[in-house]
Amino acid sequence: MIKSLYTRVVLTFLVSVIGGTVISFFMATWLFRDKLNENMQIPLLHFGKDIVRIYDTFPLAEADAFVRGINQLSSYHIRIYEETGQFQTYGELNGNKPARVTMEQVRQVLAGDIVQVNPSRVSTILLGLPLPTDAGTKALFVESTGPPSTPFLLKWLLNFSLYSLGSGSLVILVAAMFLVRPIKKLTTATRRIAAGDFNVKLNIKQKGELGALARSFEEMMRDLQQLEQMRREFVTNVSHEVQSPLTSISGYALALKQMNIPEGERNRYLDIIISEAERMSKMSDSLLKLSLLESQSQQLQLTTFSLDEQIRRVIVALQPQWSARSISFELHLKAVRLTADHDQFNQVWTNLLGNSIKFSRDGGVISVSLRQDSKNVTIRISDTGIGISPEDQKRIFERFFKADRSRSRQYNGSGMGLAIVKQIVLLHQGDIRVESEPGRGASFIVTLPVAAPAD
Repeated sequence: MIKSLYTRVVLTFLVSVIGGTVISFFMATWLFRDKLNENMQIPLLHFGKDIVRIYDTFPLAEADAFVRGINQLSSYHIRIYEETGQFQTYGELNGNKPARVTMEQVRQVLAGDIVQVNPSRVSTILLGLPLPTDAGTKALFVESTGPPSTPFLLKWLLNFSLYSLGSGSLVILVAAMFLVRPIKKLTTATRRIAAGDFNVKLNIKQKGELGALARSFEEMMRDLQQLEQMRREFVTNVSHEVQSPLTSISGYALALKQMNIPEGERNRYLDIIISEAERMSKMSDSLLKLSLLESQSQQLQLTTFSLDEQIRRVIVALQPQWSARSISFELHLKAVRLTADHDQFNQVWTNLLGNSIKFSRDGGVISVSLRQDSKNVTIRISDTGIGISPEDQKRIFERFFKADRSRSRQYNGSGMGLAIVKQIVLLHQGDIRVESEPGRGASFIVTLPVAAPAD
């Protein structure tokens, strides 16, 4: 199986040229065989009759001497056979192999017949004529050692070239149809994808460059299909997340237009409107930040800092949240120096620890451990909360995704935090994963390289 497109094109060209040449040769020879035979036969016949007239006019010895001196022997070779099979030759073969003459042919000529040797049925290469002499009848065999006449040869070559061009072009045309067919399929598939149709099957089974291109195209098509699905889900989620606070703001704003509302009730309505507006603002900020992170347009501000100290400071900053619910911390933090973006990782620990506090039961325990080896730093944050189902673990880092949606109102949030966390970790060439069982809490494990990420 030829895999390389370059090799296939070269072989197609060579086959077309060679095949076209062979086809055109046989075609031109078949079309011109009568003329070619005539072109070779008539000069042989005329020359042979001239030799016969010489021997008919002159005595045998003089005729032999005269024949040996004629100029035409440069293009002809003559053999004169006796009844015994002995023969005399006249002229030069010019490096050609003489045609074979059998005794049967000699006897036919001596009997008065004219013998033509035409093995290819295209041109007569040997002509036998009876040769009467004063010493009795002999067999004269004449063969041509020169090329056909120039006008005929030029005409034959011209037709041969035309046939070669036509047949070669036809072979290339047929071969090109097979070479171009996969490209046409790719073109058609591209147009369908541009129109929004992702259900395209190429069915290209080639193994070379076109096969690799087809497989890459199919992978791109699947990625585009996933992106289109994500785009639709994103629009749906944004619409859903925005619609809820807008409905609250609109409803409470209409309620405020009523004249007889107690002052306490009015203030409560205003607090709800402010809270919903802040919620929309935070969601907008999260979307903008995630967009910047995914596009990598936000440059990393790399600094070397104490990672364990940063985590302690975040825990202290979140104290109002965990102390109000009697949640305690178990810390196993070794002193680690990390080169990374300080502000971004401050947000990472705030989001992860905030989620652990949010989903932990009152009086629960959150464990934070930090260890380092020669290549990586591993941070593990574990809680004893409600846990995450296996189905939700597969999508926990998607934007707007909220695990345990039946209780989403109890645990307020936009579903953007973990998506931002994962993107920050990936930008630092790290990895984040989750381990959890429903009802037994969850553990988020962040692995970061010790060396600073490349720009």
